[in-house]
Amino acid sequence: MNWNIRNDAPVYTQLVDQIARAIILGQFPPGSKLPSVRDFASDAGVNPNTMQRALAELERLELIRTQRTAGRTVTEDLARIEREKRRLAQAGIDAFWQALAQLGYDRAQALELLHSEFDIALLLDINMPRLDGFGVLEVMKQRN
Repeated sequence: MNWNIRNDAPVYTQLVDQIARAIILGQFPPGSKLPSVRDFASDAGVNPNTMQRALAELERLELIRTQRTAGRTVTEDLARIEREKRRLAQAGIDAFWQALAQLGYDRAQALELLHSEFDIALLLDINMPRLDGFGVLEVMKQRN
C-alpha cells in the first residue's frame, strides 16, 4: 500500500481513511485477511500502537472484524462498504464547497464554474478520471 502520512491531521485518522479507501477500492477485498498490526505499522512507518488504534476504529466502523485465531478480515457486508464509500464521497464534496467558499464563491457561482468545466470537457470529449468514479460525466452527458 502507498501510505501518505501528513502533518496536518492525527496519524491514526489518516490511517483509518487510507485503509478504508483501500477496502472501498478493492485492494483488500471483502472477506480477505489483513496484514498483522506489526506488518501494517512497519509498512506505513508508524508506531504499532497507532496502527492498533486505527484498526480498532475500522472495527468500530464495521469495515473490519477480528477473529481470535484468524486475525483481522475485511467485512463481507457490501452494503456497509458502499455506505462508507458514500460517506467519504460526501466528505470530499463538503471539503470542495468549503474550499470554494473560502475563495469567496457562493454555491450558485460554484455550480456555474462546475457546469462550465463539464461543458468544456464534454465538448472536447476529455476524460476527467477524478470525476469518472462518481459517474458525474455520465450524468452530464445525459443532461446535454
